[in-house]
Amino acid sequence: MRDDLLDPRAVLLHESAPDREAAIRRCGQVLVEVGAVAEPYIDAMVERERTISTYVGEGVAIPHGTAASKEDIKRDAICFVRFPGGVDWDGEQVTVCVGIAAREGGHVPLLAALAEILLDPGRARTLREAADIQQVIKELT
Repeated sequence: MRDDLLDPRAVLLHESAPDREAAIRRCGQVLVEVGAVAEPYIDAMVERERTISTYVGEGVAIPHGTAASKEDIKRDAICFVRFPGGVDWDGEQVTVCVGIAAREGGHVPLLAALAEILLDPGRARTLREAADIQQVIKELT
């Protein structure tokens, strides 16, 4: 995965959220804060989740916006937000959210690359337990 996609400021290891929507909104806010997306993208991420769950297994969800939200994306980026206490994701416990902003079909190869990393039990465990931001960046890029 391209190493310019993950800004170190977009790696948060100690977040908490009362529910799935709050977790998704936190991811969206991080993407706004690093200049990757405009504010309306956050609602598009929530809307996408209502259509289809972004839970992928191994305690990981990959929230992203709808096709209609592409104009709200300023540049391709990901964020890594960890919820050590877990978030109920429609019956599954999610501890890691990797938010995606990608234009022009860029989300498909990005999702595939992320899935390959995150569905490897060893690598997923490393990410769930990472002690510092550099460890996360190294594992994802």
